[in-house]
Amino acid sequence: MRAATELEALQQTLAAEHAAVHVLGVLGAQTSRSATPALASAVGAAYAAHRGRRDQLVSVVRAAGGTPVGAEPAYRLPEDLGTTGDPAAAVTREARRVEADCAATYAWLVGTTTEHRAWAVTALTDAAVRGLGFGATAETLPGVTSGSPTT
Repeated sequence: MRAATELEALQQTLAAEHAAVHVLGVLGAQTSRSATPALASAVGAAYAAHRGRRDQLVSVVRAAGGTPVGAEPAYRLPEDLGTTGDPAAAVTREARRVEADCAATYAWLVGTTTEHRAWAVTALTDAAVRGLGFGATAETLPGVTSGSPTT
C-alpha cells in the first residue's frame, strides 16, 4: 500500500473537519443554553474551532494546487439524539467521539506531512484538550490509539 501524498492527507483531514462541523452543528441544536449552559458553550466553542480549522484547510489545499474536497450530504449521528433519556449525556458522548476522531486524524496528519506538521500538532493538541472537556480520558499520545483514516 502506498503512502498518502501530503495533498491527499490534507484532503482527508479536510473531510474529517467537514464531518466535525456538521455533527457539532447538530449537537449545538440539541443543547439548551438555559438547561445546560456549560455544555452549550463547550459545543459552540468546538463548532467554532472546527469551522476555523476547516476554513484553514480549504486555504491550504488551494495553496497546494488542489481542489478542496466538499462536504458529504450527510454524516453518521447517534440514534439517541433528541430521544428520551438524557440528551445532555448523548450530546457529550458524541462531542467526545468527534474530538477523538479529529485527534486521530490529526495524529495521522502529523505522521504524514512535513510542511504542515507543526500546524497539525497544534490541531491535534486542541482536539485532545477539547475532548478532555467532554470527558475523554487523558492519553500519553492522544489520537494514536483511536485509529486513523487509513485503518
